[in-house]
Amino acid sequence: MEDNLLLDALETLLKDKATPAVVRAIEGGGSAAALWSALEESGFCDTLVAEAEGGAGLGLAAAFPLVEACGRYALPLPLAQTMVARALLARAGERSPTGAIALACAKEDATADIPVSYGAVATWVLLARGGALQLLDAKAAKKTIVDDRSVDARMTWPASALAQPRFASDVDLRAIEAALLAAQLAGAMRQVFALTLQYANDRKQFGRSIGKFQAIQHQLSVMAEHTAAAHMAARMAFATEAQLPQPLACAVAKARASEATAIVAAGAHAIHAAIGITAEYDLQLYTRRLHAWRAAAGSESYWNARIGRALLASSAANVVDFVRQEMAAKAH
Repeated sequence: MEDNLLLDALETLLKDKATPAVVRAIEGGGSAAALWSALEESGFCDTLVAEAEGGAGLGLAAAFPLVEACGRYALPLPLAQTMVARALLARAGERSPTGAIALACAKEDATADIPVSYGAVATWVLLARGGALQLLDAKAAKKTIVDDRSVDARMTWPASALAQPRFASDVDLRAIEAALLAAQLAGAMRQVFALTLQYANDRKQFGRSIGKFQAIQHQLSVMAEHTAAAHMAARMAFATEAQLPQPLACAVAKARASEATAIVAAGAHAIHAAIGITAEYDLQLYTRRLHAWRAAAGSESYWNARIGRALLASSAANVVDFVRQEMAAKAH
């Protein structure tokens, strides 16, 4: 019941404040201040922060519907990432600033051109580098927007900013970000499938809905299968009362969701045909985000390789035992 109340509250906010028109405006370079102010005032940013630190003290299982909703609304701001960033800062005894916080990872010697999802709209960036975390001011960075209508950027900070204090952390921030993106992918795919199913029922050819044709029904069934699989994989990564997910569960979630992305997006555009790519039609708001999130924090090939290395390093006798011992146990 609590999960439903939380989700209902966020859904009400997003329906009112994160409409497709607002998403388009922010993607076009418009101000995101009003939308972020509404999100921050709602209290959702502190969902994963412990009650002793002034947060809601909820675990990932309760947060999953909220993160998935961010994907369903193509939210152009890093709400889910801010939830995790604030939880990590609180655990380290650091004070969380106001404003949207994006997540990013870089090698210790990386100082320039760091890819940051939501870098174009974030106020802060929590950067993992060399076994430590560092909160950086996004305004201090030089930004190169990834492409037209993107909220992602490649960012370069001056040496003085990167020399600021860091705090040690053993968390795998890339895996955490991957889990968040997997949940957002699952949500966006659900919306893409819903739009496509509605279009197939409404669009008529030869006197009947195109959804009545066997070829279209086959494409829809494939989309439904992969959408459901991505949702299940993402939920597995969040199946814990802890504030942070297990890296291997994150790897499986992101690998499966990223793999499904290409299939679902291609199916949606095949059924919609030319109208699906027009700027006025909402489908492209979600499929563009699908392709961006598929690559962010590592695509399916990156995470499949990590899963493979974990399997080879495991003492499990076979793959089934590996799943039982290393993944199912860690997901709970």
